[in-house]
Amino acid sequence: MKITIIAGARPNFIKIAPIINAIKKKQNEGFEISFRLVHTGQHYDKNLSDTFFEELNIPQPDVNLDVKSGTQSEQTAAIMIAFERELVVHPCDLVLVVGDVNSTMACAIVAKKCHTKVAHVEAGIRSGDLSMPEEINRMLTDSITDYFFTTSTSASDNLLKLGCNPENVHFVGNVMIDTLLQNLNRISVPDFWNEHQLSEKNYIILTLHRPANVDEVSSLVALLQGIDTLVQDKKILFPIHPRTQAILSENQTNFKNIIFVLPQGYLNFIYLIKNSFAVITDSGGISEETTLLGIPCFTMRNNTERPETETIGTNTIVGTSLENLRERFTAFLQNGPKKAGIPELWDGKASERIISILVDKK
Repeated sequence: MKITIIAGARPNFIKIAPIINAIKKKQNEGFEISFRLVHTGQHYDKNLSDTFFEELNIPQPDVNLDVKSGTQSEQTAAIMIAFERELVVHPCDLVLVVGDVNSTMACAIVAKKCHTKVAHVEAGIRSGDLSMPEEINRMLTDSITDYFFTTSTSASDNLLKLGCNPENVHFVGNVMIDTLLQNLNRISVPDFWNEHQLSEKNYIILTLHRPANVDEVSSLVALLQGIDTLVQDKKILFPIHPRTQAILSENQTNFKNIIFVLPQGYLNFIYLIKNSFAVITDSGGISEETTLLGIPCFTMRNNTERPETETIGTNTIVGTSLENLRERFTAFLQNGPKKAGIPELWDGKASERIISILVDKK
């Protein structure tokens, strides 16, 4: 069985690492299974791509399509053109895509047009928000997928309601959690830890990258000014995305508590989350990591495609307004963190289940 694995952006790299480990385990057991790793180049900054390959022991890609940035349509088109050429030269039995970035959708479309089966890891999740490019990517990918691997029963239910064949919908757990559990004993303190006098629970992690939160300079500055005053006795650590840094650079004001740092590698970033007081973010994936680590998380979005992080885990959806964030964060300071648990099958074995299922279907 020949599998082509697609990776394009930071969340993809984290998700493919345990899948590759599971394939290697099957190979050691004598199964005839191989993989070819395709890096689309969607994230090409070293801090957003190369670092994750090195830290998570992901083998160097067999090819880098080197598409880089552009508009949504430009990037999607460039990936499709480059991947079609790749797949013609290196045909396979199955193309495996993960998550919901442009690379996920683009490569799934190319695979189907080349009469190659598609497996989608993290299938079925939905936010219901069509203003998010990721939601469109999810819907289109799932509409042509052959094998669906879900992180929750609600994601499986979404697919069954769409009429997907139940025999091809598999609730396997969360590969992001696989990576987290496989690397918890390897996380490492960042170089700037002592410089900024950081210690356990004396800081909050802030991440912002969605256009609704960062594209308008005046609203971004106002949001940061408000967050800067949330907790007077806590530092606020902001690993700032290059795109956000470019927007903010000419309008940066002096903040009392916010500390700007470069984007972090996986092992440093998980160390920071694990030892933080709380996390404020607009990322979906981070809410999964905080749930496993038991860290209160406040997500600045009006919805989430990962409802289990809120109903079971540590996540709280606060919307996009500073007022809502301040209200919910103040309640947390007064009442303490809410009771939370770990969602079903978030046990570190999702990747092994995926590969075992694919081997059986072959």
